Amino acid sequence: MNNNKAFYPLIFSIILASGIYLGYKIQGRNAAKQKVFYNSATSSKLDYILRLIDAKYVDTVDEQKLYDDAIGRMLEDLDPHSVYLPPSMMSHEAEIMEGNFEGIGIEFSIVKDTIQVITPISGGPSEQAGVSAGDKIIKINDTLVAGIKITNEMVMKKLKGPKGSKVTVMMLKNGSKKLLSYTIKRDKIPLYSVDAGFMLDNQTGYIKINRFSKTTYDEFMVRLDTLTHKGMKKLILDLRQNPGGFMEQATAIADEFLDDNKTIVYTEGRTMPRTYDKARAAGLFEEGKLAVLIDEGSASASEIVSGAIQDWDRGVIIGRRSFGKGLVQQEYELGDGSSVRLTVAKYFTPSGRSIQRPYEANVNDYYEDISKRYTTGEIFNADSIRQNKKETFKTLIKGRTVYGGGGITPDIFIPLDTSMYNPFVSEVYGLSLLQEFAYNYFNDNKSAFTKYSNVEQFNKDFNIDAALYKQFTDYCFANGVKRQDASYTVKSEVFLSSKLKAYFARQLWKLDGFYRVAADDDKMIQRALIEFKK
Repeated sequence: MNNNKAFYPLIFSIILASGIYLGYKIQGRNAAKQKVFYNSATSSKLDYILRLIDAKYVDTVDEQKLYDDAIGRMLEDLDPHSVYLPPSMMSHEAEIMEGNFEGIGIEFSIVKDTIQVITPISGGPSEQAGVSAGDKIIKINDTLVAGIKITNEMVMKKLKGPKGSKVTVMMLKNGSKKLLSYTIKRDKIPLYSVDAGFMLDNQTGYIKINRFSKTTYDEFMVRLDTLTHKGMKKLILDLRQNPGGFMEQATAIADEFLDDNKTIVYTEGRTMPRTYDKARAAGLFEEGKLAVLIDEGSASASEIVSGAIQDWDRGVIIGRRSFGKGLVQQEYELGDGSSVRLTVAKYFTPSGRSIQRPYEANVNDYYEDISKRYTTGEIFNADSIRQNKKETFKTLIKGRTVYGGGGITPDIFIPLDTSMYNPFVSEVYGLSLLQEFAYNYFNDNKSAFTKYSNVEQFNKDFNIDAALYKQFTDYCFANGVKRQDASYTVKSEVFLSSKLKAYFARQLWKLDGFYRVAADDDKMIQRALIEFKK
């Protein structure tokens, strides 16, 4: 009997092992009943993994977000400009590129966690309701929107809506402590891509394009025709900070400057044959002197225009090296309001150069290239511009050497104004204090501005004197700028006074007034005027 007891531990071990094994078999059988099968014939691994996560993952997840993120990362591995646009982003992009949206018609900024009206859009529903620059939005449809860390996206979502619908907005009127409630009927609001167009002197015109939307060519032609009838013989085309847009709008504008069936741009891809865009129509400005202004923010369609002008020696390119985007995207709708913009070809300037920057490393390095231009000194010194010496080309009339593979390098380099870069200026811009002070001062002193009948008279006779500049800097210190930055106020006085004067002009003559006044202290514009005299 005692001998039999010696086997008890062994017997218990066998029973225990059998129980554990049986438990695993039962668990495995139950798991098999719930298994999400992967069948390569009927689904992709991506679909399988997402279904597996939905069925088995420990926490609840947003399946749509997983899909969106997965698609985005997949495209990111191709190139920096192939992108996935979810439905929410698609509607916003469409509004910008179509050239209109439906809303109440204001330009705004968020200053100290409060929505402040920069300006009501001329003729829009807000202007007609009595909204003015400097007003602060406190509530939208009884919902408090001040002091809640509101974002631009949240504001747009609350203010935009179908044409004819109404929104109630409570505002703190500029210069008072009075709250007023406005019920505003939404309407279609045009988004203009041509900011300004005016004469700098009796022969020189200036046109500023901020992007290439579906309406850009028509907007441009209105300005070009007006200036031509005013006697324009020389034109400054400003494409600085223009990120591009529709290629056909860019080629149509370039066509106005080029003659004789000249190539404007050609595209070519693995599955797309080489296709040429050429000058076809008789252009309105094929003979006059031309200068194109570019900088590190000029991309894509902006580079098509400036590249064609440079390759044909049609005009002078002034500024800093452009962004370097030479990839063509085609949009494919996915049926749920989202779409994929897939790179299908590269575009080439008339001389045959691709201006696309290398992107093989990773997306972060690609976009950080712009900030590196500051650290390497390229923004401040032409000798620091990196050229791909293996990609040399010749312009088609004068045979000048130009380079591919890294944006459009200007014919004349203009460094960035270093007076912009100090803590005081950074904080002033970050808090939108130039605009805010200009709006408030203008509204408090409207009678002092009535004597100026036109922008030329204002530009000649109005000056920011020491007392007004001190009033401005005191306002800055009272509204969030650190006192230790006071030493930079003197160093920045010329730069900030010029901008402040331009913002006053904007109150009187909108963006034409702003750019006309700013032009006198704009080094690129002034260099273009010098080149025109040669």
